[in-house]
Amino acid sequence: MPSRSKTKPGRKRLAAPARRELIELAAMDVFAERGYHRATIDEIARRSGVTPPVIYDHFVSKPALHQRLLQRTRDELLEMWRENLDGAGTLEQQVARSFDAWARYVHSHPYAPRMFFRETTAIPEVRAMHRELAAEANAALAEILGALPGAAHLQDSGAPLASAMASEVIRGGLTELAIWWSDHPDVSREQIVQTAMNAVWIGFQRVSAGEVWRA
Repeated sequence: MPSRSKTKPGRKRLAAPARRELIELAAMDVFAERGYHRATIDEIARRSGVTPPVIYDHFVSKPALHQRLLQRTRDELLEMWRENLDGAGTLEQQVARSFDAWARYVHSHPYAPRMFFRETTAIPEVRAMHRELAAEANAALAEILGALPGAAHLQDSGAPLASAMASEVIRGGLTELAIWWSDHPDVSREQIVQTAMNAVWIGFQRVSAGEVWRA
């Protein structure tokens, strides 16, 4: 009887990092399609071309796999913001480029609006993951925005944590826009970017030039 550890003829055995990547990509699709509750390790294994025990070799549980996907999405989005807001061109061009990159990401990653942006489970452990990652993402984005030209004017009113609050407004607004877009897929990416620029950029442009509202 042949050993189970042997691979099938003609099938190349994947290295652990490559197999883990396949599992994560398959899991993103399954979570996006089925939601957290209905996503199963068996289905993720089937789409990954592995067995459930192989998935548990990489992730100790379904919540652990879900957490990894949340972290991955957070890190990819933050890297996207850093890359586009620290590039060439005017501040307006950087912001427009960033919003377009964000919209492209949301469009090509259905997991993002359906699981990363919209928490849909009552499981305390999973809800805690979302709250923690959202706080980390907001703190990192506040740091990125705080380094932009003119961002210091946010502090002119003396309000504590002004950068963090502005970051929450931007991140929260884009989050809700991503969720809305997932429910209205016929809307073009260009329309999404234009709306984001109209809602966010015009105000930020005036603040970066030194204009602030005072009660």
